[in-house]
Amino acid sequence: MVKSLMNIVLFLSFANIFCQGSEDLKLWYKTSSGNIWENALPIGNGFQGAMVYGNVEKDIFQLNEGTVWSGSPNRNDNPNALEALPKVRELIFKGEYKAAENLANEKIITKKSHGQMFQSVGNLELTFTDHENYSNYYRELDIENAIAKTTYNVDGVTYTREAFTSFQDRVMIIKLSADKPNKLSFSASLTSKHVKQEIKVNGKNELSLWGTTSDHEGVEGKVKFNALARIKTDGGNITKSANTVNIKNANSVTIHVSIASNFNNYKDINGDENQRAKDYMNKAFDKNFEIMKAQHIAAYQKYFNRVKLDLGTTDASKLPTDERLKKFNDTEDPSFVTLYYQYGRYLLISSSQPGGQPANLQGIWNGSMKPAWDSKYTININTEMNYWPAEKTNLSEMHEPLLKMIMELSETGKETAKVMYDADGWLAHHNTDIWRITGPVDGSFWGIWNGGGAWLSQHLWEHYLYTGDKMYLKSVYPAIKGAAEFYVDFLVEHPKYKWLVIAPGNSPENAPEEHQRASITAGSTMDNQLVFDVFSTTINAAKALGEDKELIEKLEGLKKRLPPMQIGKHNQLQEWLDDVDSPTDNHRHISHLYGLYPSNQISPYNNPKLFAAAKNTLLQRGDVSTGWSMGWKVNWWAKMQDGNHAYQLIKNQLMPLGSVRGGGGTYNNLFDAHPPFQIDGNFGCTSGITEMLMQSSDGAVHLIPALPDNFKNGMISGLKTRGGFTIDNMIWENGKLTSVKITSTLGGNLRLRTPNEIKSKSGKKLKKASGENKNDFFVVSEIKEPIISKDSDIQPIQLKRTFLYDIPTQKGRSYTFKMK
Repeated sequence: MVKSLMNIVLFLSFANIFCQGSEDLKLWYKTSSGNIWENALPIGNGFQGAMVYGNVEKDIFQLNEGTVWSGSPNRNDNPNALEALPKVRELIFKGEYKAAENLANEKIITKKSHGQMFQSVGNLELTFTDHENYSNYYRELDIENAIAKTTYNVDGVTYTREAFTSFQDRVMIIKLSADKPNKLSFSASLTSKHVKQEIKVNGKNELSLWGTTSDHEGVEGKVKFNALARIKTDGGNITKSANTVNIKNANSVTIHVSIASNFNNYKDINGDENQRAKDYMNKAFDKNFEIMKAQHIAAYQKYFNRVKLDLGTTDASKLPTDERLKKFNDTEDPSFVTLYYQYGRYLLISSSQPGGQPANLQGIWNGSMKPAWDSKYTININTEMNYWPAEKTNLSEMHEPLLKMIMELSETGKETAKVMYDADGWLAHHNTDIWRITGPVDGSFWGIWNGGGAWLSQHLWEHYLYTGDKMYLKSVYPAIKGAAEFYVDFLVEHPKYKWLVIAPGNSPENAPEEHQRASITAGSTMDNQLVFDVFSTTINAAKALGEDKELIEKLEGLKKRLPPMQIGKHNQLQEWLDDVDSPTDNHRHISHLYGLYPSNQISPYNNPKLFAAAKNTLLQRGDVSTGWSMGWKVNWWAKMQDGNHAYQLIKNQLMPLGSVRGGGGTYNNLFDAHPPFQIDGNFGCTSGITEMLMQSSDGAVHLIPALPDNFKNGMISGLKTRGGFTIDNMIWENGKLTSVKITSTLGGNLRLRTPNEIKSKSGKKLKKASGENKNDFFVVSEIKEPIISKDSDIQPIQLKRTFLYDIPTQKGRSYTFKMK
C-alpha cells in the first residue's frame, strides 16, 4: 500500500513538471502594435492572411491573399546562354573567374523579368471614438486555437475583439463585443495602396475593394482581386457615408472578410474574382459565430494537436511575450522554447494549406507593395527551409502546396533547360515566383546557380519516405527523374581533375578572395552534393517502382565520376574544388554543409573525419548571423549531436532585433529577422528543435541525439520519422530516455538508436542491430572516400555512446519501450 501511494505521488510530481497549460501557447502583450507591422499578430488559413494590430482607437487588419502578385504569366529564359556557355566554361577552367562572371551577366542572366512581387491587398480599418482613455489593455494570439483577441476597458465597459481566418470557410471573421448593452460604436473602411483600385459600399453593410496588381519589370499586372467586408450587427444602427460603414450603439458586431482573385494557375488568370469573393462570403455569412469558431478550431487542431512538446515551465512564463524575449538569454524559460517551436508549426499550418500557394519568404503575410526580395521563393535555401518541419512535425498535408509548385516548375523548367542549355530534363535557378519562372535572375553572383530543381526534387522524395505512398511516388517520379536528366546532359569533365562538374555553378552567395571575389566556379562542393543526391534519389525511386534499369546503370556510372568531398588545410570541409577557404570567413551561407543537413551524406558513423571537418567549418564560420542562417545552424549542431551548442543558437535567435551585433534576431511578434522579416528562420528553428529530439536520416531513428543541459527533463509526442513511424509519446528524465511508444504505419524494421539501454514494455531484451538497415526507407547512399589535404591533421570526434536496436514491426501496431 505504501509503495502504491509513493508511485502515485511520483506520478503526480512528474505530471506537474510536464503539464504545459494553454496559457503557455499564447503570444500576449500589455501594449498594442501601434503602427509597427512587426508587432502585429499573424492569422491565416493558407489562402487568406491578416496581421492583427490590436490598436484601441484605430485597429488595423492588414490583408493578404496568396495569389495577389504583380505581373501575369511570363517566361524569363535567356536564349543567348547556349552560345555563350562554352566560352564561360573556358574562362572558368582558365581561372579567369571575374571575366566568366561578367560574360555570364551579359549572356546568361535574364534580360526579362527578375521575378514578380507578392503584394498586400490593403487594410480593414476600424475607428473608435472616445476610446483614448482606456485601461486593462491585453492582446493575444492563441496558437492552440488560432485566434487573435484584444480586450480593454473604457468607462467601466469591457470591449473584446476576436479574429480568426476560418479553416472551414475561406473568410476572416472578426467579432467585436461590449459587456454592457448598446456600447459599441465605430466606423469601418477599406484602404489600399494599389494604383488601380475601386472602393465602394454595397448596400449599407458591405465594403468592397476591387483592384489590379502592379506592372513590374516589363510584365503587365493582370491579377484582379476583390475584397469584401460584410457587417452583421446585434442591436444598434448601421449607416454609410462615402466609403465608410458606421455602427452606432450595438451590443456586438461580426465582420466577415472574403478575398478572391482571378488567378487559376501560373498560366491561367481567367477566373472571376468578384463571383468568387461573393460565393465565399455568401456561404459563410449566415452561419452562427460560435459554430464557425468551433468548426475553425476543430479544423485547425486536427493538425496542430498532433504534436505536443513539454520542456517544463518556470515563473518566466508569466511574463508578456515581448518581455520574455528580452529576458530569455538571462533566465531559465524552457516553455518559451516550446512556444517558439509550436509557433513555427502554427505559421506553417496558417500559411500553407492544400490547394493554396506555398509559403513564400514571408509565409502569407506582407504589408508592402514592394517587399524585400519581392517576397518571392528563394530556392537556394529559404523555400526549402520553410518546409523542413512539414513531415517530421506531422504536418505532411502542409507540404502539398510546395510539392505542387515543384511539379509545375518541372514543366516550366523543361523549356529553360532546352532553350538555355540544350539539355533534357528540367532545372530552376535560385529564384522563382507565382508564375513559376525558372530563368536566372539578380546577376550571375547569385543567379548562375542552377540547383533549384535538384534541391526541390528532394522534397518530392522526402514526402514518399515519410508516407510510403507508392501511387504518389509514381505521380512525381517524372519530376524526380527529370531533375537528374538535366545533369546527365549538363555535367562537363573538368580538364584538370577529370571529374564531372557543374560549370558554371557557384556556392550560393559566397565568393573566395582567390577567385577574384567572383562566385562563379566549377564543381563547388554544394553543387556536387546536390547532383549526388538527385542521382541517388532517382536511382532509389526507380528501384522502388521497378522502373528504368538502364537509367539506374547510367546514373550509377555518373555518380562514380563526381568529385569526392575534400578536407582542406584548415581541417575544414572545402567549399570549392581548390583549397581556398578562409578560416576567418563568417559568411551567412555555409552551403557546402548541405551534405550534413538537410542531406545525410556526412555521417558521424559512416565518415567520421568528414563529420569532424564539418564541425570545424561551423566553428570557423561562427554562430551569430542573420536569422535564417542561425536557424540552419541549429539543425547542423543538432546533427553534430551537440545539444548545448544548438541551444546557444536558439538563444541567439531568440534575442530582440538589434541586440546581437552583426546578427538577426526576433521581432516582438516572434517573427524571424533576417532582417527584415523572413519566415524561414522560424521554420528552420522549429526543424532544428525537432532534430535535437529526434533524427531519422542516418539509417536509424535516433532518439534525443542532441539534448542540451537545459532540457534534461521533457516529453514530446506525435513526431513522424522516415518509414512511417510515429513517436506517440517519448519521455526523458535527467537526460535519459525513460519510455517511448512508437506506432508503425507501414511495418518493416525499426532501427532505434538510443542514449541509454532500453527494453520492451514486457521486459523482453531487444536485438542489437548489425549491418545495414534492411528497411528501404532508411537507405543511405554510399559516398566516395574524401580527399584529405596533406596539411590536415583531422581526427574523428569522440561521440557519446549510443545503443542500436533492430525491432521488426507490423503495420498498424504500436510498440512500447522503457529504460533498462
